[in-house]
Amino acid sequence: MSYPRYGVKQISEVANGLIDPVLARRAGINTSLLGSWDEIVGEDFADCTRPEKIAWAKRGGNGEDGGYQPGVLTIACEGARALFLSHAQGELIQRINGFFGFPAVHQIRIVQKPVSQLAKRSRKPVPLKGEAARKLETMITGIEGDKLRLALERLGTAVMGKSGR
Repeated sequence: MSYPRYGVKQISEVANGLIDPVLARRAGINTSLLGSWDEIVGEDFADCTRPEKIAWAKRGGNGEDGGYQPGVLTIACEGARALFLSHAQGELIQRINGFFGFPAVHQIRIVQKPVSQLAKRSRKPVPLKGEAARKLETMITGIEGDKLRLALERLGTAVMGKSGR
C-alpha cells in the first residue's frame, strides 16, 4: 500500500519550476511544449524539428481591443525537410493551438539548422583475452540464433572489458 508523501516533490517539478520562467522570458515557451513536441508534430517531423521561440505581439492600445494577439513560432528544421514542414503549417498551427487550448500561434517561421545531436559512439570495445574470453564463450554456448549470439557476444565483451573481469 502506498501512502502519500506530504512535502515531497519530484525532481521534474523542481526543475520545471526553475526552467519555465527562464524559457518563458527568453523564448516564450515552456517545458511542457518541449516535452510534448514529438506528439504535437507527429512522427514525420519529430526527429528533424525543434521549437525555438514564440515571438508574442506587443500589446498596445492602438489595436482594436488592445489585448492578446497570437504569436509567431520559430521552428528549427533540418535541411530539405523544411519544405515539407512548410506545406504542413496549417495543420501544425492547429495542433499547437490545440495543445495550448487557445489560439497561441498564428504563424510559423522555419529556420534551417541542425536539430539532432548525433550521439557520439564510443569506439569498439577491445576483444577479450585469456580467462575472460573463455568465460564469455562458455556463457553464450548453446545460443542457437546467430544474430542473438553475436549481440550477446558484443554485450559481454563491452561489459566484461569495462569492469576488467
